[in-house]
Amino acid sequence: MSGIDDCLRQAMTIPGAIGASVVDYTTGFALAWAGNAPTGDPDASAAGSSDVIHAATSRAPFASTRPNDLVEDVVITTHGGYHLLRMIRTDFDSRLLLYVWLDRHEGNLAVAQRRIRILADDLVAA
Repeated sequence: MSGIDDCLRQAMTIPGAIGASVVDYTTGFALAWAGNAPTGDPDASAAGSSDVIHAATSRAPFASTRPNDLVEDVVITTHGGYHLLRMIRTDFDSRLLLYVWLDRHEGNLAVAQRRIRILADDLVAA
């Protein structure tokens, strides 16, 4: 878990980061969590983020007919925050996602997306 723990520590250094988790979206279970959860319950947040990923990857409006055109990330914008869900793609298993919750006024969406992409890629390489 040290790779996941390090990933979450780095995610929490993103400006505006409020909370971060690595989630098994097939089960809705948070493997690890840092900071706060939007609902105050990391397990409920993990389950909710899993529902969002399932909707984005399996519903016709978001599923692509182009070969290998897979969902990379999902961004949900609320009045007070950004919820970034980044798929962690591995050669052997693609059931994990990195979820980071940012304060909208302190965070920068573009910077956060870039950092989260790098963190997810580094987690795969670890």
